[in-house]
Amino acid sequence: MSKSKIGIIGGTGLYGIEGFTNQKWVKVKTPFGKTSDDFLTGKLAGRDVVFLPRHGRGHRILPSELNHRANIWAMKKLGVAWIISVSAVGSLQEKYKPCDIVVIDQFLDRTKQSLHHTFFGRGIVAHVAFAEPTSEELRQILLQTAIAAGADAHDGGTYVCMEGPAFSTRAESLANHAAGHDVIGMTNLGEAKCAREAEIAYATLAMATDYDCWKEEEHVTLEMILANLHRNADMAKKIVAAAVARIPAEPNWQAHSALKHAIMTDKKFWPKKTIADLRPILAKYL
Repeated sequence: MSKSKIGIIGGTGLYGIEGFTNQKWVKVKTPFGKTSDDFLTGKLAGRDVVFLPRHGRGHRILPSELNHRANIWAMKKLGVAWIISVSAVGSLQEKYKPCDIVVIDQFLDRTKQSLHHTFFGRGIVAHVAFAEPTSEELRQILLQTAIAAGADAHDGGTYVCMEGPAFSTRAESLANHAAGHDVIGMTNLGEAKCAREAEIAYATLAMATDYDCWKEEEHVTLEMILANLHRNADMAKKIVAAAVARIPAEPNWQAHSALKHAIMTDKKFWPKKTIADLRPILAKYL
C-alpha cells in the first residue's frame, strides 16, 4: 500500500465527516510563511487523509490573503499526492442552480497574484503544462461519486477566479455570464497552479450557493450564501468520503510527473537555498 495521502481543502465543517478517525492536528512550518491553519490528519475509508480549513478555523483569512504556496508545500511535505478541493462558487448560468455541483475542468484567471501562485523563480525556472488544469482522473471520480450520491452534478465548466473580497459588480457578472463562463469564485486557481507544480493531482467540487448578480431578481446576498453553504456541506461530506475510497493506492497519474519536462534551468545552476526550500517538491529530481 502506498504511503501517499489524500488532501482535502474546504470549509471547517468538512472535518466532521462521518468515519474520519484517528484525528490529530499537525503544525507545518514552511519556507513560504504561514499556512491557513494546522492540518488535521487521520483515516477516512481506510486511507490516510490530511484536511486543511482553507480560511482557517473560524473563517479568519480573506481569499486574497490565502498563502497557496505554504498550504500546498505543507501538503506535499505531509505526503499528499491527491487534493480534493471543496469550494463555494456563484453560478454564472441558469442551468447551475444553487446547491448544484460543477466538477470544473477549466480556470480563467482574474487575479493579480501570479507571482504568489508558483514555487519557482529565485534561480530555478519551470513552466508546467496547464492546458488541462485539473486532474481528469480525479475529476471523474468526483463526478461519478457526486452523481451516485444524488447530487445535481455537472460534468465540466470554467471557474472564473476573481480576487474579491467584494462580490462582482453587475457589469462584471453580466460580462462573465455573456461570455459563457460557468461559475465564479475567489480561491481555487492558486491552489491548482501550486498543486500542479508540486505534482499533486487536484480537482474541485464547485458548489453553487447563488447566481452571483447577473440575474437581477436574484442578486447575491451573504444570507443566501450561508444558508446554501450549510446545505452544500452535508452533500460534500458524502461525496468526499465516497471519493476517497475510490482513489487508487499508487500516485501514477499524469499530474504526478508534471515537472518531468518542465524545469528549464540546468541543475548545476540551481541555488542551494532554492533547492533547500523546494526539497519536498524537487526531491526526485535532485
